[in-house]
Amino acid sequence: MAARSTEVETKLGVHGLFVVPDLSDPAAGVVEVQQRPPLALRATYVDTPALRLAREGITLRHRTGEGAPRWTLKLPNLNGSSNGLSRDELSVDGPMSTLPDELRTLLVAVLRGQDVHPVAVLKTDRSTVVLLDAEGGLLAEVVDDTVSVLQGRRVVTRFREIEVEQGEAAGAADACRAVTERLLAAGAVAAEQLPKVVRALGPRAQEPSDLPAPPVVDARSPAGDLVLSALRTALARVVANDLGVRRAEHDAVHQMRVACRRLRSDLRTFRALVEDERVGPLRDELKWLAGSLGEARDLEVLLERVDEVASRDPLCALEEAGVADVRRLLQRNEDKALAAAHEALASPRYLALLQLLVDVADEPRLTELAAQPCRDVLPPMVGGAWDHVARRAGKLHTADPDEEWHRARILAKRARYAAEAVAVVLGKPARRTAAAAERVQEVLGEHQDAAYAADHFLALPRLEPGNGVLAVTCGRLAERERAHIRTVRDGFPKAWRKARRKGATGWMRG
Repeated sequence: MAARSTEVETKLGVHGLFVVPDLSDPAAGVVEVQQRPPLALRATYVDTPALRLAREGITLRHRTGEGAPRWTLKLPNLNGSSNGLSRDELSVDGPMSTLPDELRTLLVAVLRGQDVHPVAVLKTDRSTVVLLDAEGGLLAEVVDDTVSVLQGRRVVTRFREIEVEQGEAAGAADACRAVTERLLAAGAVAAEQLPKVVRALGPRAQEPSDLPAPPVVDARSPAGDLVLSALRTALARVVANDLGVRRAEHDAVHQMRVACRRLRSDLRTFRALVEDERVGPLRDELKWLAGSLGEARDLEVLLERVDEVASRDPLCALEEAGVADVRRLLQRNEDKALAAAHEALASPRYLALLQLLVDVADEPRLTELAAQPCRDVLPPMVGGAWDHVARRAGKLHTADPDEEWHRARILAKRARYAAEAVAVVLGKPARRTAAAAERVQEVLGEHQDAAYAADHFLALPRLEPGNGVLAVTCGRLAERERAHIRTVRDGFPKAWRKARRKGATGWMRG
């Protein structure tokens, strides 16, 4: 299993004769400085010929010279410090000849079938001091590296840098800032916060991602530019959340599923702008992917809901053992659903979907209408989506089956997505419509969550027929959800009137 950690470091440039000053600083909490033995490291970095990994801020290397030979994958940490370079690090011991599957799998969406090969070999002579607080806690490591970039046995360039890597002790961030200031005062200089291999590879490794970038769009832009923006934004979201799903990051399954559904909706809304035989298959494959993620997401929501449902009536408490059994079975089902989702992401079908999405996003075939300005073309398209939800929502009755209410929710979501898509170019009126549609979607979403939960609770006892406590608990949970559904239905007409009033739909009619 890969060892995981988060690396937060600040890189400084120094000349060959720079002398690291005394870094003890009691005022910053640094009471002890320890020198570690020097290291001679040799790292082979691998990437595609087009440097896809480096251009996404990702590095993958095999290194020797510090314990066992080891593969290390470093990924941008988007939630990390704004100062310096913050990356998540995953390491697996092993030989250079075999890239571990657990690292390769994480890169499927970035590599998209491309193989990786050595692109740079770096030899590093490293001197390290560690800075400790009064309790012996690690505040920082200060690493002084002289890096030789090799071509065969020949050194083609050499540079020196100092890294101040943040430790885990309390006060580590403040100590790192103080140490960095001391190094700057001694003659070090601020440097670009780049991985060593990016510096070694040069400008090509700093080029934008190979994924096509969304264009800048305004009200006067051709409407086709908004289609390009929707496609390319969705592509970036799918690729970014692919990694989150594989790493079991919170909400990643949800966000990846939303990216698929939003793009399907956008392609439907803007279908008059696109004349591309690839769009139909693309929508079908996006539906398949969203469906592959669906059960895992629904069970995630249901697990978060159980305790709230169980506590709705404090005067009629449910047996703790029964609620615990419900959670246990739901967790088991979620684990199975996540395994099925990962199986889908490991399939050739998923790779084909990614490539199809890249191809369409790069150059969709558009209609003549797409050449007209956004402000002229887009409002009626949003109006059509709003009209669909208005017709359905206005006719909903409290006695209608759950499916009718669910259908209204889907239409509200489409109207919201359509209005949000055009809001970037059409401004406040579209944002108001999007907000109104979102309010309708939220009410109907609560209805759908409760209906799904009630059905699921009633199905759980079949998994353990002899568990009487489970059966009673599930029945009572389902009753509470059906009662909640009645409340939602009773309140919906008022919610719909308010949303319709605030929706400001006149702008859609020209």
